[in-house]
Amino acid sequence: MVPRCRCILLLTLVAAVPLAGREKSKLSYGEGLIVSVPLPVSEVEQVVGDVAQNGVIRGTKEYNKDEFVSGAKAATSSHVFPAWTEGGKVFYKVREQALDPRNFKDSSDSGTLVVRYVVQAQGEKNTVLRINALFKEDYRHIVHQSNGSVETAEYNDIREHVEAIELMKKQNVDAAEQQRRERLAKKQSLARQADGGAWPMPQSDPPESTSKPVVQSTESQEDAGPASAAEQSSRLDLSSSPALPNPVAPSQALSSQAPPSQGPPSQSSSGPAVSGQSLEDRVKDLRKQVERLVKAPGAPLKSAPFHTASTLQSLPPGTEVLILISTPYWYGIETHEGQHGWIMRDELEQP
Repeated sequence: MVPRCRCILLLTLVAAVPLAGREKSKLSYGEGLIVSVPLPVSEVEQVVGDVAQNGVIRGTKEYNKDEFVSGAKAATSSHVFPAWTEGGKVFYKVREQALDPRNFKDSSDSGTLVVRYVVQAQGEKNTVLRINALFKEDYRHIVHQSNGSVETAEYNDIREHVEAIELMKKQNVDAAEQQRRERLAKKQSLARQADGGAWPMPQSDPPESTSKPVVQSTESQEDAGPASAAEQSSRLDLSSSPALPNPVAPSQALSSQAPPSQGPPSQSSSGPAVSGQSLEDRVKDLRKQVERLVKAPGAPLKSAPFHTASTLQSLPPGTEVLILISTPYWYGIETHEGQHGWIMRDELEQP
């Protein structure tokens, strides 16, 4: 009698295992996804808004079609989900007349496929993101829950956007600092070259220039004799002459160092004029590289390099801006008033 009871109990436990497994699988439908994002709520809202407008629902596919569902549209509400009343900002991505989308429990026929994103602040530097997906049949009006594939795939898309923006921020900070240093160095170099022709000639009064080293050289001249003193005097005169800003100045300097019997080097006066003309050309080239005009009918200046970012101001056509950062689709720019922001590349005239 006892062995029979043990067998019955054993069979009951064995039968209970697959039932528990099936129950666990059943509970996995409709759970959705909740994740904490270590970014301010404003940045997460902008990224989620971009993903909601990309027209693609990932993690599912229609019958015998691509590995995603295309043709989705962003929306502010949906009859498939009940109204959200727990705070935060809600986004929807809706695809109507979706044909038997995969990864929804017992789904069939065509209907409306909806992804809902809820963005809630969690302190100043963290955000809670909730993602859920549902499919509602058009004919029977039955709502089918997702097995989590859609929520996971949509979150991965959001995460890739966030990582790309964070990487871009770091690169932009580094690039902006590097470009700032380069612009400062160029300005200083151009300023020195522009003033090159007007550098003051050495004063005939040598109280400052005849410092202790010069006194020592004078003493050595007295010991060396008249010929050596004349050579030292010649070297001092050459070293005190102003340098020419023209890149070809070394050859001109050699030709200008003629013996006193040939007279003053008058050809050196043409150096600044040639340098001035070359300087103007260089300034024009630099301006063409970093300055652009806004195309008609004008363009919005964004706070970040994506479409849903807030608009700082509207730039009228013909506005001249300075390019600080260049990305494949956006320019980081500065206006003459000192306002920084982002503008699409195709909204600026090209050189």
